[in-house]
Amino acid sequence: MIEIKEANIEEVLKVHRNVLEFDVLNPKKEYFENRYKDREKLIIVAYYNNIPAGYIIGYDEFQDNESFYCWMAGVDINYRRLGILTQLMHYQINWAREKGYHFLKIKTRNSRREMLSFLIKNNFYFTDIEKEENINDNRIILQKNIKK
Repeated sequence: MIEIKEANIEEVLKVHRNVLEFDVLNPKKEYFENRYKDREKLIIVAYYNNIPAGYIIGYDEFQDNESFYCWMAGVDINYRRLGILTQLMHYQINWAREKGYHFLKIKTRNSRREMLSFLIKNNFYFTDIEKEENINDNRIILQKNIKK
């Protein structure tokens, strides 16, 4: 029922407009491309019955030969609670591990309680906080050891 494939930004955009948590709901593809330009990247899309339903974009943010950064992950509001994010995350972890990365890092906002809960349940650990004026906007930085 769920199939994960490496994809392009056009496929991501089909999903992104239905991920209501993001500030920019209708970005141009350059919004994404500028972020990972000239970096090793992974763009994956989850298809539920051949319909794009979720995605993850990750790239080598730190260029430290150890950590891969999960920059953006989202699941269409119509396809949540089906295990899509779990399958996307497993794919990304396996891909990063095969590329020789030891850690997967991710940043989420304090207000994204479902994502924080998901990450904790999946053995991510808090490493830092980027404080903002509004406590809900604090960025929580987490990482998971993915080394074999």
